[in-house]
Amino acid sequence: MMKNFWCLLLVCFVFGVAAAQTGPGFCNSFEKTGNRVVFNCANNAKVLVQICAPGILKIWYEPSGNFMRTNESFAVINEQIQEVGDVRVESQAQAYEIFTDKLRIRVNRSPFSLQVFDKYQRLLMGDYHDKGHLFDSTAVSAYKVLRADEQFFGLGEKSGSLNRRGGSYKMWNSDKPCYSASEDPLYKSIPFFMSSYRYGIFFDNTYKSEFKFGSDSPEHYSFGSAGGEMLYYFIYGNDYKEIISSYTKLTGNPIMPPDWAFGFSQSRGLLTNEALTREIAKGYRDRKIPCDIIYQDIGWTQWLQDFNWRNENYQNPRQMLRDLADDGFKVIVSQDPVVSQANHTQWKKADSLNYFVKDVLTGTSYDMPWPWGGNCGVVDFTNPAVADWWGSLQQKPLDDGVRGFWTDMGEPAWSNEESVDRLRMKHAAGMHDEVHNVYGFTWDKVVTEQFEKRNPERRVFQMTRAGYAGMQRYTFGWSGDAGNGNNILDGWSRLANQVQMGQSAGMGLIPFWSCDISGYCGDIVDYDAFSELYVRWMQFGVFNPISRAHHEGNNAVEPWLFGAGAERISRDAIELKYRLFPYLYTYGREAHETGIPLMRAMILEYPDDTEGMKAESQFLVGRELLVAPVVEKGAESKRVYLPEGEWISFGDTKTKYKGGQWIDFPVTLETIPLFVKAGSIIPTMPVMQYIGQDKNYPIILKVFPRNTGRSSFVLYEDDGTTNDYKKDIFGTTEMVCESGKAQIMLRITRKNVNGYKGHSRNFLIEVPATEKPDRVAMNGEKIKGGSL
Repeated sequence: MMKNFWCLLLVCFVFGVAAAQTGPGFCNSFEKTGNRVVFNCANNAKVLVQICAPGILKIWYEPSGNFMRTNESFAVINEQIQEVGDVRVESQAQAYEIFTDKLRIRVNRSPFSLQVFDKYQRLLMGDYHDKGHLFDSTAVSAYKVLRADEQFFGLGEKSGSLNRRGGSYKMWNSDKPCYSASEDPLYKSIPFFMSSYRYGIFFDNTYKSEFKFGSDSPEHYSFGSAGGEMLYYFIYGNDYKEIISSYTKLTGNPIMPPDWAFGFSQSRGLLTNEALTREIAKGYRDRKIPCDIIYQDIGWTQWLQDFNWRNENYQNPRQMLRDLADDGFKVIVSQDPVVSQANHTQWKKADSLNYFVKDVLTGTSYDMPWPWGGNCGVVDFTNPAVADWWGSLQQKPLDDGVRGFWTDMGEPAWSNEESVDRLRMKHAAGMHDEVHNVYGFTWDKVVTEQFEKRNPERRVFQMTRAGYAGMQRYTFGWSGDAGNGNNILDGWSRLANQVQMGQSAGMGLIPFWSCDISGYCGDIVDYDAFSELYVRWMQFGVFNPISRAHHEGNNAVEPWLFGAGAERISRDAIELKYRLFPYLYTYGREAHETGIPLMRAMILEYPDDTEGMKAESQFLVGRELLVAPVVEKGAESKRVYLPEGEWISFGDTKTKYKGGQWIDFPVTLETIPLFVKAGSIIPTMPVMQYIGQDKNYPIILKVFPRNTGRSSFVLYEDDGTTNDYKKDIFGTTEMVCESGKAQIMLRITRKNVNGYKGHSRNFLIEVPATEKPDRVAMNGEKIKGGSL
């Protein structure tokens, strides 16, 4: 009987049960407690409107009238964003109205519908007729008014155009190797989007959900899920950056990577042995190509997942790690969230302790087929007892000298929409339909919390494939298995898609992001034929906050394998990343504090520029630099949009362009279209073979003054490797440039905060000039022989 019951339940989940969706009906009264207003509706239904801040609302429709959840929010950690005082509700004949310093919320009584206006009475978001909040036995959904000119952005790491208008998107973490530019869903679920009407929505629901931005009707957009609550947060902001910052306050600040994570890294699917690791490290140092990190992929362990080095592959792993560390390399190893049944001792122990997800049909540990290691037990990270057990296991390679992890296949792998048998899995936190999208999230949470518990003075490095909203508190992200596996030489559209995905990920609060440089998929048969595409991947990838060359199997993707020309061009690109380290690291701190990503879609800095909205094949790095990667085969020019202001080619400072126009920028294979905005100060450093090779490196200030006016930049520094940054122990250096018709003045002021002990720094100043200056002075005294 039990077996038949669960089969019936699965059929209902997959095919749905026809039922009329109902809304709150009419509303006849309200109750107010602090910042919470509960509206009493038909059939005991209730709607909560909670004022989390003057511009942030929590909205929860509960047909039963009982505001209870199976699990507390996995994503939201702070609802009391700002004190709002006594909430004022005005009762009118047809409606109730709530006022904040920024919003006017109107609740129409019959039928219930919700409208949110700004303080100038401009409609921001409104329910579509009586369908604003709906429920039936199998689903919840919300329909909102869609304006003809309304555009949408967000949903985290998604393929395709950044503008979601007209599209339909799902949230169901999926293992999609070699995915196309139109494939959905993918590895991560971030149910947060932003509207051009200056608001964002975070749908706080972990079940499979779907967002339709006008794909069904030009009159409405909708979002909903196959279960759970109709609970969402409305976030108002003056621009997209303010919306993202408010979303960050709700879901938590991103952790900051160690400084060396901003360097370059090398990986390979079968990079799982000591000899090859040493060979690759030597290759980088011998060729003077900077590199900080070498990864070890699945297969480095004796078994999945015992965290023991594979005996036949590693002769002396501790000595290997010490030797690599002496040469500036850090080693990152993979994790999988499973234990192979072939790993008899560990599997039996974990099974006896109920550490695995259960199969509701059998009551035993779920028998999960896995891409590597045979069938496995799926570790249940929602079971609190699992955390210390897993933490003690992962500490073994850390004690050996490993510096961090990448958590792979946390969807979990091979658990896509068609894999309905996975819905039989039962976790401590509930059935798999509720837990699926947060499974990788719960794993990453355990990995980071256990790392910090056992290594309190060390900053965690953790990069993940599968994630959910709030993941930024524990991990960084990479875009999974990109590339064209059928024809690796025809992977140009996959590269172009990564440019959009990186920007989309940033708007979904994944500010520290990476793709696999070269694309993961496909066998490299002809390295010469692939070299052009490899170079273009590299020139884009070095502007990812985390830059990693990686490919499947034993397909090596070290730069020198693609010919002397590709090696030289790749070295130049990697060296540029290292030169820009002080600039990038400063924006890493801003990402930690505000959630604003390093890779920025044009709309983040120029929200009202309609042409910039169309420029999806380029992005900003911070505020000052604009990158337009070449993603077309045999390109001789790159179409680039330059927003307002004056822009200067970073590689040729004599070439300047007026903003507010599209240009065709000439390119060769060596060219990275990179522009700096006039009025910028870019702090750089000399090229090193790894971050921290010279801790007292000089700061080289590249100053690009306006004809007249003031420019500034505040450089951020910390120790780079501990969690003192969370205690605000850091140093800053403010650079202010004032330029006039006759002179340029630069003022440099250093400041240490909370006892930070910085390094000795010399400052070198570079100012582009068409003629030699008459005089160069420091502190009022002329510098003999000074020149620019």
